[in-house]
Amino acid sequence: MQTKIAIQGVKASFHEEAAIKYFGGDIETLECDSFKQTCEMLKHGKADYVVMAIENSIAGSILPNYNLLRDYRFHIIGEVHLNIQQNLLAYPGVKLEDIQFVESHPIAIRQCDEFLSDHPNWTIKEGMDTAACAKKIADEKLKNTAAIASALAAEIYGLHILEKRIETNKKNATRFLILANEVTEQKNANKASLSFQTGNAVGSLAAVLQCFAEQNVNLSKIQSMPVVGRRNEYDFYVDVEWKKQAEYDAAIRKVLKHTVNFSILGEYIKNEKV
Repeated sequence: MQTKIAIQGVKASFHEEAAIKYFGGDIETLECDSFKQTCEMLKHGKADYVVMAIENSIAGSILPNYNLLRDYRFHIIGEVHLNIQQNLLAYPGVKLEDIQFVESHPIAIRQCDEFLSDHPNWTIKEGMDTAACAKKIADEKLKNTAAIASALAAEIYGLHILEKRIETNKKNATRFLILANEVTEQKNANKASLSFQTGNAVGSLAAVLQCFAEQNVNLSKIQSMPVVGRRNEYDFYVDVEWKKQAEYDAAIRKVLKHTVNFSILGEYIKNEKV
């Protein structure tokens, strides 16, 4: 039986590419309209895993997904980095001068702002997913609309690539998290995602960060999110990396003394291959 992976988007989306990169080609991808729907699929056992984008090297953190991590409390069992190459796709036979509308996911649009600024006469429309916008052009045979999506989307939906590699920064990469309902122990884990709250006293957060520094545990990311309904209170989400397990364990013991609502969201193997 194939492993079922819930993804936001449709076939040939970057989420499906990330799923294949992590799990291999022998998987069944479950297409979802939203990230929340992917979480519901996992929660109710209809999917084995969720692949969820969490940050992009150009557009930054995908903040709503941190709320989903908080609300669903799934376990992060891995990560995958995907080099994002954006292309301008159109229906076969359509030329650049025929384009009036360009449609894609908001983050993909932001990634290509330099290219789009060279075409001020185009109307930019936001869609739910890069590949879904490509599929719409193919299904509806749109002759005045282009989509920003991957080369795989062009291949799958039979579209023509008008312009290749239109992303502003060629080192454009997205980091995806692999989420599961159950904890699976990762041998040789060297990275963890944690969440916690601190007090409002001066230096509260600094004290926590110092605990990691003293144990040679590297802080690779920190993200704050307001605690809903509580003024001046924040959840902190941090990613840490270590070389010696004992140093990480010691850091966690120290951090527990300075935090409340501390949670290990996942311990896994660092992945940087783009």
